Amino acid sequence: MTGAGSGMGLSGAQHLAAAGATVIMSGRRADVLEREADAIRKAGGKAEVAALDVSNASLVQDVAQSILARHGKVDILVNSAGLNHPQRFWRNQTVASWDLVIRVNLDGTFYCTHAVLPSMRTRKDGLVINISSWAGKYTLAMAGAAYNGSKHAVVALTETINMEECGHGIRACALCPAEV
Repeated sequence: MTGAGSGMGLSGAQHLAAAGATVIMSGRRADVLEREADAIRKAGGKAEVAALDVSNASLVQDVAQSILARHGKVDILVNSAGLNHPQRFWRNQTVASWDLVIRVNLDGTFYCTHAVLPSMRTRKDGLVINISSWAGKYTLAMAGAAYNGSKHAVVALTETINMEECGHGIRACALCPAEV
């Protein structure tokens, strides 16, 4: 579960743990993740923490391999890490703000999925849940170019997983919530 320190990622981790899953909570803030994982464990769930910046492909691969070494499989990958930037409009968009949004929202989703797909193929089973956005289906003026583009791309990426990996027992879905 990426982006598991707060918001939808944390809620997803809490609900999956309550349903009996062992959740590996990842995000950039290890202290926040540890606090939230402790709360899940105190409630009777199973939670581990893996500090992770999803925009770092090498680190994503290392964390995925560590999880696979400990647990032998990843049944469900939830790509929930995402962000937007205050400098999101054409009038003030910078290359740095564009790159940040694309690196986390799109590249991070790709890197995490790419890291676990081989093990899912081997087992002929797996589920990828990508948290996109209403902006992934409908272009929103307030979301800005990078966010709209990245979330549209996450929806397309999800569809290609289903087209290419269905024969390997792998399924994917993109959730597209509105304002949260």
